[in-house]
Amino acid sequence: MISINYKEMGQRIRKQREFLNMSREELAQKLGVTPKFCSDIELGIKGMSIQTLHNISIHLNLSTDYILYGKANESDTSNIVRMLESCQPEKIKYAEDLIKTFILAIN
Repeated sequence: MISINYKEMGQRIRKQREFLNMSREELAQKLGVTPKFCSDIELGIKGMSIQTLHNISIHLNLSTDYILYGKANESDTSNIVRMLESCQPEKIKYAEDLIKTFILAIN
């Protein structure tokens, strides 16, 4: 049986929140919780409801498996798709150019 390490789970949440340049207050507002509760989750002090886990997954573009266990499906491109879907339409061309440049650089 796999156990949940709340501290590691919180670290994964914080890392992604910071990667997205989102403040703790912004995330708390999107989740409908207090910034203190968000802090407690990130520090591994408190757990969360399934609904809060779901909301974190949506707003941070992370799978629940990754949040809970640190396991990412390597062939899963849904995070990339969700990030692109959240872009403003006029910015999609820039994202496309960046991806093309990246692909050309690694091949």
